[in-house]
Amino acid sequence: MLKLDQLNAFYGKSHVLHGVTFNVGPGEIVSLLGRNGSGRSTTIKAIMGLVDGAGSVAWRGQPILGKKAFEIAHLGLGYVPENRDIFPKLTVHQNLMLGQKSQALRGKQKPRWSFDDMYRMFPRLKERQHTEAGVLSGGEQQMLTLCRTLMGDPDLIMIDEPTEGLAPKIVELVADYLRELKRRGVSVLLVEQKLTIALQVSERCLVMGHGQIVFEGTPSQLKASAEVRKEWLEV
Repeated sequence: MLKLDQLNAFYGKSHVLHGVTFNVGPGEIVSLLGRNGSGRSTTIKAIMGLVDGAGSVAWRGQPILGKKAFEIAHLGLGYVPENRDIFPKLTVHQNLMLGQKSQALRGKQKPRWSFDDMYRMFPRLKERQHTEAGVLSGGEQQMLTLCRTLMGDPDLIMIDEPTEGLAPKIVELVADYLRELKRRGVSVLLVEQKLTIALQVSERCLVMGHGQIVFEGTPSQLKASAEVRKEWLEV
């Protein structure tokens, strides 16, 4: 579905990504791991058209590098940023409404996700559906951002550090959310620092270092590679 080939990315004159190559298949969860500054967030921003890039990014065989972010979203890619970006003065339900794909874009296709789905996955959001999003806790805002992106019915969702700063109970809810995406056939590219959750939910793990992919393999292979973990992941 998603294929990167020799992707380079830049912040002004700073060369951040150096020939990043990988793919994400249908219904697959792939984790992108690495220390802060390794290039993980820049990779998904480049895919989403938020950072200047060179090389090749293809979605279902169609080149998307150079397209605007909203055009890429309309093609079926979802993006959950690390900073959440909720609309603070709108209620939880209104935030979810803004995430919905329009009838014109959806055509005759039935929505894959409903408000009931969101509230079932995260009951706390149902309790607070008429509350302004700006007064939610950090964990509740993360739940809302994840659900708002799903309301756009993406076929692949890129999620940047969804468990950062969350309590263990909320982290487990996020893990359940990721498993639910897989059950429904949604592909996931997960940027995550917590190795535990990545190893639990992923089919494949990619490790980044200095703007490059330095390891690709299964969770079992990563667990078995103490050298890779020590060199590129452990603090």
